[in-house]
Amino acid sequence: MKPTLRFIVFLLTLLLVLRFNVATEVKDELEELLAVDEEVEREAEKGGEKLSEAEVLSKAQRIVIELKNENTERVVNGNEFVLVLGYAPWCPRSAELMPHFAEAATSLKELGSPLIMAKLDADRYPKPASFLGVKGFPTLLLFVNGTSQPYSGGFTADDIVIWAQKKTSTPVIRISSVAEAEKFLTKYQTFLIGRFENFEGPDYEEFVSAAKSDNEIQFVETSQVELAQVLYPDIKPTDRFLGIVKSEPERYSAYDGAFILNKILEFVDYNKFPLVTKLTEMNSVRVYSSPIKLQVLVFANIDDFKNLLDTLQDVAKTFKSKIMFIYVDINDENLAKPFLTLFGLEESKNTVVGAFDNSMSSKYLLESKPTQINIEEFCNNLMQGSLSPYFKSQPIPDNTEASVRAIVGKTFDDEILSSKKDVLLEVFTPWCMNCEATSKQVEKLAKHYKGSSNLIFARTDASANEHPKLQVNDYPTLLFYRADDKANPIKLSTKSSLKELAASINKYLKVKNQVLKDEL
Repeated sequence: MKPTLRFIVFLLTLLLVLRFNVATEVKDELEELLAVDEEVEREAEKGGEKLSEAEVLSKAQRIVIELKNENTERVVNGNEFVLVLGYAPWCPRSAELMPHFAEAATSLKELGSPLIMAKLDADRYPKPASFLGVKGFPTLLLFVNGTSQPYSGGFTADDIVIWAQKKTSTPVIRISSVAEAEKFLTKYQTFLIGRFENFEGPDYEEFVSAAKSDNEIQFVETSQVELAQVLYPDIKPTDRFLGIVKSEPERYSAYDGAFILNKILEFVDYNKFPLVTKLTEMNSVRVYSSPIKLQVLVFANIDDFKNLLDTLQDVAKTFKSKIMFIYVDINDENLAKPFLTLFGLEESKNTVVGAFDNSMSSKYLLESKPTQINIEEFCNNLMQGSLSPYFKSQPIPDNTEASVRAIVGKTFDDEILSSKKDVLLEVFTPWCMNCEATSKQVEKLAKHYKGSSNLIFARTDASANEHPKLQVNDYPTLLFYRADDKANPIKLSTKSSLKELAASINKYLKVKNQVLKDEL
């Protein structure tokens, strides 16, 4: 028996009613929480008091719905837009993100966003976590009518608001009055303004497409010059205009390219960061993915950085969009130490200025004082490609009594490549589990060949020393440099016995009349 049209209509109506009821329950839950907060605020205002920062945060966190076993599917499937934060209480990055997420929830509510913000303790509720697709911490997922989409925005409150607005509302905010323009300025510190005579045509369509494609910057539009001047005072008197506004000394940047999607996005990518960007856990992904391949990093404590900031900003203006300047708190081990280790300066407490050319995987170090003149010269040479790459090195050791010579980055040329003798070089690292056994073999071989005037035994710690001609990825490694061919070292097996290694050495020695001792 086929279902009648009336029956089909009844089922559809029933589904709509159920969906409406679920959404209404969630809305009512939010309204109850907010009503309590508003009552608290009114009472505080009567007493002439302002809510403390902790109370404001508490209010923001209550706007975020807490998902559990019994309500996860209902919330996600019963609302058009739901942004879910999957977290774990023990996860430091989750703890850092939570306040930003709560603050974003407050801002989105004030903007009248239809988005529901929810959080899930995925460690405590593994079944809902599996249902939602939370596989790591923290995880942000946008659900549109029950279907998940990956989050691709930044991690500050402003970043979350901008991304959410673009995905659930309009990607461009239109300004129609001075009051709207002034209110906009109080909410957004960085934005891209577009002025068009009419909100139509190919150029405008490319602008809107760019707004939809970009995940980080708020786009704003207006048709009136006097309104545009509130946001961008030095706007050019043309029928169309694009420019970026930032809250820093280099506040305004005008776009002078073609109105093409990719070109507009490129302009945004090269100009969205401040003159000097402070690296944090929250923005690290954005910084590392910048298209600006030349990056100057300044490692300093907070006080030293404050004293250096004006100098850095002046230099950064000269190299705007060509070199990215980044400040890293030298006391932040998670952020600073991995970089400083690359320079062999992980224990440094003094200001360090280094640079990276990410197109070549090269690094550079300013080895003079960080004055404005020295930093400018350093950056000029970096731009011109005339800087010598930096290779880390331990201090030059005293090898007077050593049977196995210690080689450092600074002595590799003289002791290995320029030496007129054959050299057996052991390359090791302190954390290598098998290196100790190989080191003992090298010590015994050095003792065995002590009488040879044409053979040198040496070792280098690859974790603390670098050289462009030494490219080793496996540890330990044994390399035999023949006196007459230093450009092509021969790799010896570290799994060989002493006799086998001695036989290999004898094979390549200039004088091949060495006799193996019985003890080998």
